[in-house]
Amino acid sequence: MKKVIVYCYPKCTTCKKALKYLEEKNIAYEEKNIKENPPKKEELQSWVDKNLVSLSKLWNTSGILYRERNLKEKLKEYSISQQLEMLSQEGMLLKRPIVVMEDKVLVGFHEKEWEENLK
Repeated sequence: MKKVIVYCYPKCTTCKKALKYLEEKNIAYEEKNIKENPPKKEELQSWVDKNLVSLSKLWNTSGILYRERNLKEKLKEYSISQQLEMLSQEGMLLKRPIVVMEDKVLVGFHEKEWEENLK
């Protein structure tokens, strides 16, 4: 079985559903609190560079912090490096959960996508 790391937030209902799914499917995983221990900038950069995920997909556009900072308008002004730095500093800006495997990154909990990729 592949090594699976799951970045999630304990109070997030979607994350709870995702972890329950993994447990029901007997998929071993390492859980990381996305708020306390967000992915490092280098890790985020490698996902984008390897085309494992697009930068735009990483943003939690429905999150309170995203809206409070008016990032929908402001992101256009930031470079990719600046955006990755912001995401690595503030885990609540990241869409969650994020499942990281050696050759794949899944963002958000979409059961069909997970079924296809977590075998």
